[in-house]
Amino acid sequence: MTKINKALGQVLIKYRTLAKISQEELADRAGIHRTYVSQIERGLKSPTLLILFKISESLNTTPSILLSEVEQILDDIHP
Repeated sequence: MTKINKALGQVLIKYRTLAKISQEELADRAGIHRTYVSQIERGLKSPTLLILFKISESLNTTPSILLSEVEQILDDIHP
């Protein structure tokens, strides 16, 4: 598990929770499997760019916003 994957997982959990949807709902909206969402959120998998776009659209945000938050988390870890 890389720090980047872990940070992305944290961001996705945050946005999914704010959207008040389950992993299953996010997976359905993005057209991916629920276990894949779980693996991404736990930092075990790194999504492709296409999947990141699908997930961000499903969360009513943009990939750049998600990645900006990932960068912020990483900056907080290594200032």
